[in-house]
Amino acid sequence: MTDSKRRRGLMAASALLGGVLVLSACSGGDDGGDKGRSSAQSSEKSQAEVDEAAAKETSKARIAITPKGGADNVSINRGTKVTVSEGKLTEVTMTSTDGTDVAGTIAADGKSWKPDGQLKRSTTYKISATAADSEGREAHENGSFTTVSPENSFIGNFTPDDGSKVGVGMPVSINFDKPITDKAAVQKGITVTSSSGQEVVGHWFSSQRLDFRPQEYWKGGSTVTMKLALDGVEGADGVYGVQDKTVTFTVGRNQVSTVDAKSKTMTVTQDGKTIKTIPISAGAPENPTYNGQMVISEKFKETRMDGSTVGFTKKDGKGEYDIKDVPHAMRLSTSGTFIHGNYWGADSIFGSANTSHGCVGLNDAKGANDPKQPGAWFFNNSIVGDVVVVKNSPDKTIKPDNGLNGWNMDWEQWKAGSAI
Repeated sequence: MTDSKRRRGLMAASALLGGVLVLSACSGGDDGGDKGRSSAQSSEKSQAEVDEAAAKETSKARIAITPKGGADNVSINRGTKVTVSEGKLTEVTMTSTDGTDVAGTIAADGKSWKPDGQLKRSTTYKISATAADSEGREAHENGSFTTVSPENSFIGNFTPDDGSKVGVGMPVSINFDKPITDKAAVQKGITVTSSSGQEVVGHWFSSQRLDFRPQEYWKGGSTVTMKLALDGVEGADGVYGVQDKTVTFTVGRNQVSTVDAKSKTMTVTQDGKTIKTIPISAGAPENPTYNGQMVISEKFKETRMDGSTVGFTKKDGKGEYDIKDVPHAMRLSTSGTFIHGNYWGADSIFGSANTSHGCVGLNDAKGANDPKQPGAWFFNNSIVGDVVVVKNSPDKTIKPDNGLNGWNMDWEQWKAGSAI
């Protein structure tokens, strides 16, 4: 064999061997790759098994806390609750930032929880809830929120009190602690109804006072119900109501007492029948008593009356009068009109002379302990909400908002002051 042939054969053999080597290398690489994929698949399979196993241990119970975490200006009444689906609550704790526990109750079916009472304003609370599904696996949820602040909320101070018994002239009067700009929204959140079926309408005297009454006096023996659904109502920009309550009061017998300043007598009627006529002494000519329908808003067995507090002042700055033990006094106006007992005046003035600074005086005894005196009798037979009508006085008619005296406004005027 020639050298050239030998070299070509060796080259061919080398090429063949190289091809085998290369092929082997590729095959080897493929084998290595298959082993790598098999290892990854095994790893993935193991992770999937772990995930599946973990999923099997996860509770199906789903807890929801209201309000959402971080919420502010939250209602202090009905804004807080915990609910669960696909499970039952087993424990709920609620605490304020100072560590005070808030009592609450899990519903009988285990599906919800809520606080037992009203929350405090401007307070941050934390809730921690635990629930279990049908297999006993537990779920947990936590949340926190802050209730509405006094600066961002309003309340209405009202009269009469819940459960009280009042006279037929007693309006529902609400005084708000902040000016109300959305009167319609607030008024819609308040309903006043009577068992007598009388129509009851609200009247705004100002941005902070809203009264309710029927066209005529309440029917004697009726029950009046006021519902305050002001929780969350925006009464002014960024200022929300917090009250959610129902108030009821009953109306007593129909007692109306008519003071005739000219004849200096008072006629007391109950359910339309005269039960007593009492001699009185009304305001002197220089300080006459207001005319009009007035409602007794307060009663005091004894009280102090100082003229300086209502504008009757002497040159030395002291009141024209200062009587520290006025017996059987009943307020008729905010400005200081009372009907009260008088022990310092002579017996002869009652029924014959008007001598007061604008009040209506009845003969009485010092100490308010003589039930035989006219002042004592009238006091003992009157209740808050009874009507006292003054007529034939040289003074003007009292303003409807001076006390609980909206009856001095006719029905059309009254309804015109409603925001709805």
